[in-house]
Amino acid sequence: MIRALLVFFILVSTTIFSQKKLNLIPYPQKVQINEGNFTIPDIIMLNSDLPKEETEYLKKKLGSNLKFQNSGKSEADLVYSQLPKSTNLQQNDEFYLLEISSKQILIKSYTKQGYFLELQTLIQLFEDHKTDKQIPALKIEDQPKFAWRGMHLDVCRHFFTVEEVKQYIDYLAMYKLNTFHWHLTDDQGWRIEIKKYPKLTQIGSKRKESMIGAYVDNTFDGKPYGPYFYTQDQIKDVVKYAMDRHITVVPEIEMPGHALAALAAYPELACTKRPFEPATKWGVFDDVFCPKDETFKFLENVLDEVIALFPSQYIHIGGDECPKTRWKECAHCQELIKKNNLKDEHGLQSYFIHRIEKYVNKKGRKIIGWDEILEGGLAPNAAVMSWTGVNGGIEAAKSKHFAVMTPGSFCYFDHYQGDPQSEPNAFGGFTPLDKVYSYNPIPTELNAEQAKYILGVQANLWTEYIEDFKQVQYMIFPRLMALSEVGWGTSDPKNYKEFEGRVINEFKVLDKMNVNYAKSIYNVSGKVIPNNNGVSYELSTSQNPSGIRYTLDGTDPTANSQAYQNPIPVSKSMTIKSAYFENGQLKSAISSQQFTTSKTTGKNITLEQQPSENYSFGGAFTLIDGIIGNQRQLGKTWLGFQGKDVVATIDLGNKTQFSEIYFNTLENKGSWIHMAKSAQIFVSDDNKNFKMIKEIGKDEIQNAKGKIKLNVGNQNSKYIKIKIENAGIIPAGNAGADSKAWLFVDEIGAN
Repeated sequence: MIRALLVFFILVSTTIFSQKKLNLIPYPQKVQINEGNFTIPDIIMLNSDLPKEETEYLKKKLGSNLKFQNSGKSEADLVYSQLPKSTNLQQNDEFYLLEISSKQILIKSYTKQGYFLELQTLIQLFEDHKTDKQIPALKIEDQPKFAWRGMHLDVCRHFFTVEEVKQYIDYLAMYKLNTFHWHLTDDQGWRIEIKKYPKLTQIGSKRKESMIGAYVDNTFDGKPYGPYFYTQDQIKDVVKYAMDRHITVVPEIEMPGHALAALAAYPELACTKRPFEPATKWGVFDDVFCPKDETFKFLENVLDEVIALFPSQYIHIGGDECPKTRWKECAHCQELIKKNNLKDEHGLQSYFIHRIEKYVNKKGRKIIGWDEILEGGLAPNAAVMSWTGVNGGIEAAKSKHFAVMTPGSFCYFDHYQGDPQSEPNAFGGFTPLDKVYSYNPIPTELNAEQAKYILGVQANLWTEYIEDFKQVQYMIFPRLMALSEVGWGTSDPKNYKEFEGRVINEFKVLDKMNVNYAKSIYNVSGKVIPNNNGVSYELSTSQNPSGIRYTLDGTDPTANSQAYQNPIPVSKSMTIKSAYFENGQLKSAISSQQFTTSKTTGKNITLEQQPSENYSFGGAFTLIDGIIGNQRQLGKTWLGFQGKDVVATIDLGNKTQFSEIYFNTLENKGSWIHMAKSAQIFVSDDNKNFKMIKEIGKDEIQNAKGKIKLNVGNQNSKYIKIKIENAGIIPAGNAGADSKAWLFVDEIGAN
């Protein structure tokens, strides 16, 4: 089927016979606009051949504005015809054909699933033309490029009711996503009833308090959380609700890591003999499932009940962020490594995943896991969900394993989507709407044959900083719309502004539904760009740019402030505030950007090693753009390097005098972020022969709390090289022990 999807997409390009696109998301593969219009009547006459359950969904969605009545085929406004079984390899079960004339709407599909997708297109057309009641005559031939178009929801860090989960599923259905990944177990809470093990929900579904605010604040609310979980009857209800909308629910039961809630209930499944409690902090913890027979029997019994509840082909078994500290210290684990001739603890993780996979396969199902399940060798029939970047998906596809692409840099909706200073607290990163829209799930490193193993794309919503469902809505909208078009295969980054217009048009539907969507695209956004003398600040908005007003003195802009015309030169330290005004009225949040300039600002910079994909916004230029990173927000002003040193060379252009070098780093051990081990400063006049002029160690960096200012004496050089040494492998006793530490660095300046 994947091959058919790819062939279809290559051969059938989006064709438009009108100058203006229809307001549809995701946009169809092939659209033909014809002469005339279908006039929407007050009563829609329905042909009796329409599939019943899906048609009831249509009535519910449009029933507030229209009435429906059954009729014969000839006088019906809406007529359905089931297509004969396809012999066309370019079409699949989700294919549909929609033809609208001045007299009638004809809808065709091979399956009820295709019909349901067709209804989403029809609903959007009705909503968009409910005022003028004139839908243009047209012909749409359509199907998605990717078989897996998913959204994930973490209900462990914060819990959401059955009704809220159903609303979430409705959002997926509206935009033709077909997979709901339900993250049901983690360190902070076990959310699914397992009848054989009642203590999982009696103990594991609650915690004594929760972390609040930025992680670096290390503060807690002091309020018990839970017990919160879903009964098996509630699970069945949600699964049926999703199935009625042709959405597959994929459950995730985390193993071998992220297991504290389970160990709190059944501590005998751990490597150490001590009591545990569900985690109150966010992050990664050393205590994981011990790979002993008792644990596997427990997990098999849990999976028996899970498989009985979820008919999905895939069962997600997590597999990510499993520290090896306890396994290294565990006599049983070390004996198991020797007995099975495993290379090390990573091999033990592979043994663990292989054993679980064999059991799941016996039940007629397959496993999927985060890309760490590649450690030590991938289980024979496993699929990979590639989150740390694209490499996991590439490795899986090249070894003929299916993969779902969900890299954090494009698909993590717990990241900021607008200026972090004007957004609610988020996990970190910067993933605005246009970045999501720009994603291509097929890595360029794959050839056509390997690309067949890319099942599709998914976005993830982790809820450490999302306390209620209104915030869930805020974080997924409008980014879910971009994801839907990426998954459908009709996104085109070159036409982003046109897509943005369709998004804004769709806001009226979300308003009607009382959805708390983010309005970040209305805000003025800023981009630092180099100029001959340093940097300039370029402002933009989704609205008419003539409405942008700004100030340079730190005061809030008004309708009478300076009108923006060209990028603003930043020749000295200053604060630029900007906002969008319409008819003299403020229409956006006020954006504020503080600049701290130095002799490195805007100069040429090169990095010997590039930052990790998730934290690479702006590339090396971020380190000399004049913006000091906020240590409480891992937004767009930081570069993150996992297991890598930062080696940056700055070309000042001419020999320049300076006596101070500064840079910023930070520490957040719960997220595996550690202070640098050391730093060295070098100078050169030819970019070949460098002389070290300063060196500091970890203690000095720690004492400075990451805000490093170094007196380097009177220097007069053209090149500055700075080497900031990564902490390396995280030591035992820390979250993520035995894994590569993260090093976060920002602004490198000279005065």
